[in-house]
Amino acid sequence: MARQRHAVVSANPELQERELAKLAALASTLAHALRERGLETTTAALAAEIGIAAFKVAYERWVNDPDRHPLVQRIRETLDTARHLTAPAEQVAATDNVSFTGQEGAA
Repeated sequence: MARQRHAVVSANPELQERELAKLAALASTLAHALRERGLETTTAALAAEIGIAAFKVAYERWVNDPDRHPLVQRIRETLDTARHLTAPAEQVAATDNVSFTGQEGAA
């Protein structure tokens, strides 16, 4: 059902706009919840936006995955990639052979 929904939304600019509005509202709600847990406003907003961005990328990969890996696997891979992108340079150099898909040596 999720794959069918994605296809319909992808084919309709109005639905794409609604989807973006829903994700923005979700990010705002998430940021609010993080602030209530004690995070500083800017940190909470950044964490919420990173979370939404990671979900969007993982979801896109999941709905287009011919092997039908679980969504949770795609989310973990996406978060690992985000962690790799924000790691100190010396740590990145040590693990630079890992791609977005988790395959060694791929770009």
